Amino acid sequence: MSIHFSARDGFPLVGKCFGDPATAKAGLVIAPAMGVEQHFYADFAHWMAEQGYLVLSFDYRGMGHSRPQAMRRSLRGLQADIKTWAEQDAAGALDELCRRLGGPADTRPIHWIGHSLGGQILGLLPNRDKLARVITVGSGNGYWLDNAPSLRRSVWFLWYFLVPLCLPLFGYFPGRRLGMVGDLPQGVMAQWRRWCLSKDYMMVEGGDALRAQYGTLQQPMLSLSFTDDEFMSARSIATLHEFFTGTQAEMWRIDPAELGEPRIGHFGFFRKRFQFSLWHRMQQWLAS
Repeated sequence: MSIHFSARDGFPLVGKCFGDPATAKAGLVIAPAMGVEQHFYADFAHWMAEQGYLVLSFDYRGMGHSRPQAMRRSLRGLQADIKTWAEQDAAGALDELCRRLGGPADTRPIHWIGHSLGGQILGLLPNRDKLARVITVGSGNGYWLDNAPSLRRSVWFLWYFLVPLCLPLFGYFPGRRLGMVGDLPQGVMAQWRRWCLSKDYMMVEGGDALRAQYGTLQQPMLSLSFTDDEFMSARSIATLHEFFTGTQAEMWRIDPAELGEPRIGHFGFFRKRFQFSLWHRMQQWLAS
């Protein structure tokens, strides 16, 4: 069911709810990766609803169904950066799921599964205390020299040539036209570039105060990463989770060969063929 709700600053967002709030045993927010629209997670969301969860997926402002109609051709003029996506949009999605689920959190807990960027922003959520358990999928430090080798060979062109050229020229990043990432607001891409060019990633802007903020997250955390991830290296996965000093993440580093699969990669976890293996194991961890 498609739903309309507001970010914390009032910006209109569109999401989708899966499951029955009257009978759900728990809630789950799916936070998307950079440039990935919510429909990508629909099969996974349906399956989790069948397991008894009320699931909410959403698009950040400027993305998918949360892209203003007047900006279908261009995102020029849309004011947003990654902190906006986290502190306003993702926090608003969590507020909305809490409202729909209702009741005390100790009887029907709410969990978070963040894909890539959706896991990176956990420490930016102002309402992170509402979460019972958190899962990151393919979430690592985006510092470009810690990227997987295949990406590192090409991403320098994005950060040192394409982004500095495109942002002032178009007023946003025209990823659809370029066949990479997708269209992104100027502020999002500019901030992401600053983060990715620093070994401290988002901490380059937040410093000690942001490090302390990330350290306040104490919920049980599970990190799912994959040996054939074309974006995130083992080092990038590890260094991101070192920011969460208040909890000891359980790290599952999975080789697709263990499952008899030729490939998982950065996006494969959410493919329906993993419902009896990866999805089942992950759901058992949530329920434990």
